[in-house]
Amino acid sequence: MSKTPIPWLEDNNFTFPDVNTALAEPDGLLAASETLSPELVLDAYQQGIFPWYSDGQPVLWWSPDPRCVLYPDHFHVSRSFKRTLNNNPFEIKTNTAFREVMLSCAEPRTNLKDNEQAGTWITATMLEVYCRLHQSGYAHSVECWHQEKLVGGIYGLLLGDIFFGESMFSRMKDASKTAMHYICNNIKPYMIDAQVTSRHLQTLGAEEIERQQFVKLLQSRINK
Repeated sequence: MSKTPIPWLEDNNFTFPDVNTALAEPDGLLAASETLSPELVLDAYQQGIFPWYSDGQPVLWWSPDPRCVLYPDHFHVSRSFKRTLNNNPFEIKTNTAFREVMLSCAEPRTNLKDNEQAGTWITATMLEVYCRLHQSGYAHSVECWHQEKLVGGIYGLLLGDIFFGESMFSRMKDASKTAMHYICNNIKPYMIDAQVTSRHLQTLGAEEIERQQFVKLLQSRINK
């Protein structure tokens, strides 16, 4: 973690700094606070900011540059994934097991790919905040079921026509990929915010855009 100081946001004057003041190392670290609430998360997302921290840390707020995004029309279907889609092994449901999807995303993972996280950053406070956002109609889950068992899924926020993807998990081959495919082809947002680039996301068709461009897109589409 960089020793460069970042703004500490006080509860009685909670205003996010300009995203252009975010650190370059670690990329995108913008501010810290003690507080995490549904209202702050919504305010943050509308400015291109998201919370990401671990137990024992203050709430850390980020806005990396560049930003990883996926346009649904650019979703790449490989030959092997096309076979999965043709075999149709999953029953897709939405918003029937939001908490369970978050808990599954929070489980420790093995065989992590580059830039993927082990899941421990989904703290108990974050779980409760995003479940409240789900109850308010902002946060959503797309779930893959097999033989009545939850085997994969993704959760995030839908604001305007942008889906802010938070995390996904798989217990069967291609389960999370199938959930992402469902978002692209059935929910059809203008854009999926994937936050930070990974090789896996790039194989799905994700790309990087400049933070300034990303924020401009939010300003034009967040209230659609």
